[in-house]
Amino acid sequence: MTDSNATSTEVDDPTVIVSEPTDGVRLITLNRPDRLNAMNAELINDLYGALSEAGSDLSCRAVVLTGAGRAFCAGLDLSGYGDTGAEDLGRIQQTFHIQKHIAGLIDLLRGMAQPVICAANGAASGGGFALLLGSDIRLASATAKFNAAFVRIGLSACDIGTSWLLPRIVGAGRAHEMMLTGRYVEAEEALRIGLVTDVVEPEALLERALEQAAMIAANSPMGVRMTKEVMWSALEIPGQRAAIDLENRTQVMLTQTTDHVEAIMAFLERRDPGFTNH
Repeated sequence: MTDSNATSTEVDDPTVIVSEPTDGVRLITLNRPDRLNAMNAELINDLYGALSEAGSDLSCRAVVLTGAGRAFCAGLDLSGYGDTGAEDLGRIQQTFHIQKHIAGLIDLLRGMAQPVICAANGAASGGGFALLLGSDIRLASATAKFNAAFVRIGLSACDIGTSWLLPRIVGAGRAHEMMLTGRYVEAEEALRIGLVTDVVEPEALLERALEQAAMIAANSPMGVRMTKEVMWSALEIPGQRAAIDLENRTQVMLTQTTDHVEAIMAFLERRDPGFTNH
């Protein structure tokens, strides 16, 4: 797995650029603009490294994921994936290795303590669409468009978590139509159906994403972490009672934190809280 610091500083043309535009906010930029940020082995490895490093950094409070150039991510690079590390295996075994490696990014996005804001600056197709779906908040440029492209290249549209995530975001009916046709959904339609929460002009996209990140970072670290954890878990809980039981236990745990007391005192004293993650 590639170290994210090396990714951003030691390679002439890094496939992933990592920066910190404001305190506590990590900006991760897919950087193969000449290939519309299509996924190859190097980009996937570097993205794993960047996300893992951000996830383990306690000073990181939110992550913004975007793309360089005119696309967010065009999905798998059909011109070639590169070194898989599984060349000694059979053809099916190699393909399965790649499949699981890419799909594991969705688990990584979900498992991070920090919320991930996807700022889709352009087209998000196939695997790029899956990265959007796996993010906690989804913003789009007015030039963005989205599709479950897998079905258009002779594969199933049920890939990289799309069959689970998309129906929960836009509803089963719309999800089924999008997956069966593979058609592009333009930014305004994406906003209307709830695929994204905001659409802004291209030049304002990063600013809007950083505004959202700042709002998240203004809350207590543990409160945000547990909100992300429970809100995703609740999507997998079949009954309301079980979801409420999980919420109750989480709230009782958080009442015992110093940051909870600090938040109350700051509210009463009409000042900004000073959270310490204790």
